[in-house]
Amino acid sequence: MTDLTTAEQTLLDRIDKTWLIQATQRLVQARGQNPPGEEAETVAVLSELASERGLTVTQTEVAPGRENVAVRADGDTAGPGLLLLGHTDVVPIGDGWSTDPFGAEVRDGRIFGRGSTDMKGGLAACLEAMAVVRQLASELGAELTGPIDLLATVDEEEAGIGIRALIDSPPPARYQGCITAEPTDLQTVIAARGDAYLDIVVTGVAAHSGRPDDGRNAIYGAARIVAELRAWHGELAATPHELAGPATFNVGMIDGGQGTSIVPAKCHIQVDRRLLPHEDPAQVEKDAQARIDTLHLDQDGLTVELSLPMSMPGFETAPSNPFVCALDEALTAAGGPGHPLGGWTAACDGGFVARDWDVPVVVLGPGSVNDQAHRPDESVGVDEVVTAARAYALTAWRLLVSTPTKEAP
Repeated sequence: MTDLTTAEQTLLDRIDKTWLIQATQRLVQARGQNPPGEEAETVAVLSELASERGLTVTQTEVAPGRENVAVRADGDTAGPGLLLLGHTDVVPIGDGWSTDPFGAEVRDGRIFGRGSTDMKGGLAACLEAMAVVRQLASELGAELTGPIDLLATVDEEEAGIGIRALIDSPPPARYQGCITAEPTDLQTVIAARGDAYLDIVVTGVAAHSGRPDDGRNAIYGAARIVAELRAWHGELAATPHELAGPATFNVGMIDGGQGTSIVPAKCHIQVDRRLLPHEDPAQVEKDAQARIDTLHLDQDGLTVELSLPMSMPGFETAPSNPFVCALDEALTAAGGPGHPLGGWTAACDGGFVARDWDVPVVVLGPGSVNDQAHRPDESVGVDEVVTAARAYALTAWRLLVSTPTKEAP
């Protein structure tokens, strides 16, 4: 662990493990499944927790019953602050649980429940860090040279209406950087992939299956498209991003036909296309259309409609960026695991902040996106939540707190 000033050591010692467990439990118990978009209970609990710690809370409706939450630890709004970013929705429970998905049971040093890793442990860590920095700075006669803001959005797991509403307005302050508190195994992630959904509808002609040649089978056309996407996926693997890995295709859903004895006139394919940092979703859509055109399905009497119903950008922040250096040094000093700077194969709202607000972004949080998120028996390690809170607090302290006029106890 690097050398710490007396004030910094006091700050780290103030991070309250018991409060973090209880806050994470309350957030997990608040549910928030999306779909269908049940974040309201989580929004209410997050707001209550923030208010209990003396933080300022603002809620903004972005759709009926769905509100983004802004939490602030007040500082000089003229100076550049620190942005913490999260989301309040969780994916549906799914099958295979051996414990209550919303029970928030604590066992073997872990908190179990849907959303514990993705990302209610991270939200609790953000609140604790903000409150402790604010309180200790006040006690020592120091000032925050810029605000610490937590912005928690709705709908991150689906269409991203929360982050899209957020970036439609100017940022609430100037920021030195943004920490997206998603689960990274406490690794400082400086590059993440984006995501785009491709919606493909193949249309043919219905006919009696006794004479299938009278029709034009849309499922056959869709099968050729699926095969082409699988081949393209293999080609993309040859040119991965150094940190974030390759772009990928995944055919997630297919729906077609009306019955076994009918030549199917329609087939609907839904595809997930992971984007490399800085890759343009519009260009991906054009490339996909061009690739499908090479199949000449029109010669079989089929038409294809392609659309892009959702996209979220990836991001990449230079390892030499001062904000990256400050955060990673703080993580080490706070007891982090010592991972090298890394990349993330998932996508997150941080890409919008990097692209539209031109703010340096990293992803850093407790839990594992690969081993825990979106799985049965999801859980997060208590010690990881504590370390995350310590790292967030120390980063904010070093970036924003003026020289104390009093000595730390």
